[in-house]
Amino acid sequence: MTPEAKTQVLIEALPWMQEFADEIVVVKYGGNAMVDGNLSLGFAKDIAFLRSCGLKPVVVHGGGPQISTMLAKLGIKSEFKGGFRVTTPEAMDVVRMVLTGKISRELVGMINSFSTRNKALAIGISGEDAGLFKAKRKTTLETSGAQVNLGLVGDICSVDPSCILDLLETGRIPVISSVAPNGENCEEVLNVNADVAAGELALALNARKLVILTDVAGVYDDYPDPDTLISRIGIAELEKMLPKLESGMIPKLTSCLNAVKGGVKEAHIIDGRRAHSLLLEIFTTSGIGTLIQAESAYELENDD
Repeated sequence: MTPEAKTQVLIEALPWMQEFADEIVVVKYGGNAMVDGNLSLGFAKDIAFLRSCGLKPVVVHGGGPQISTMLAKLGIKSEFKGGFRVTTPEAMDVVRMVLTGKISRELVGMINSFSTRNKALAIGISGEDAGLFKAKRKTTLETSGAQVNLGLVGDICSVDPSCILDLLETGRIPVISSVAPNGENCEEVLNVNADVAAGELALALNARKLVILTDVAGVYDDYPDPDTLISRIGIAELEKMLPKLESGMIPKLTSCLNAVKGGVKEAHIIDGRRAHSLLLEIFTTSGIGTLIQAESAYELENDD
């Protein structure tokens, strides 16, 4: 890239840096970005860069592939029903160990390796800490209509964001693993969907943006035809599409819909397989994924 081209990139990014300064951005970290070493490093750099530009990133992560690998190594059987991992007490110990003890620590270390100069250091916590999340046990329906016992799997029922706000106020970057205590039995810890946790946290923090990294480029009108990628969509249109989408996308997009309906200004689905996708979506005019907006903003921009 020539010096002139680099200058143009900076000029294009400047108004977005100014607009989003001091704004909270909740990012769900998942997919290939978690298991590809180069993409993981790139993501950590992006988060450190956001904080150095004055944004306030908050990272929520899951870790399904890593959990499956560890369960297999330990000889613990694992099965999925209705798209959710049936989580026994034995499996839940592994979930906590992998999410909080491995993935969170590794991501915090990577972010901090790029953040030491400006002291915007990351800190790892879980949904169990400081009353951040409370959850309730979840059941799901099979195609037959019968309810399935998923074990220690939960839905978020309340969020207390005060500890996250305190960390952001001191310049920290919270990195949150998606487990939560059972609100009806505090001795029981539940495995919660990280997409849903990110959306609920974005709502509680009154975040400016919710960004979900996944393994597709965004929302398609006719998946996987690349020409049908939707760059911008409103709530009503997305709700009509939701029943037709792949099952793996439904929790992500439901989380985005709930967040935008609740007051989060913008939600994004972006391709975590693409290097620095987070910066490309936030700091470029065209973006790279799918932007979900409230109807008023969507209609206004489409009228323009």
